[in-house]
Amino acid sequence: MSILEIAVASHIWARRHQKRELEFDESDGLKILSRTAFVIVGFTLLIAGLNSAAGRPQVVDQHAAPVVAGR
Repeated sequence: MSILEIAVASHIWARRHQKRELEFDESDGLKILSRTAFVIVGFTLLIAGLNSAAGRPQVVDQHAAPVVAGR
């Protein structure tokens, strides 16, 4: 290998293993919040869709839960 080839290979290796500093911008916080809200809404819709496809929609029952006796 020539000196030029070694220098180019070393430069490529250094660029691939370079650690970049992460800076936090104010817009990053909004992106994180919006993505989190999107995931929560999507997950909720997915669960609601699966429950309705199974024929048992989730409803809050107004009656007291029966106590299971005789276990």
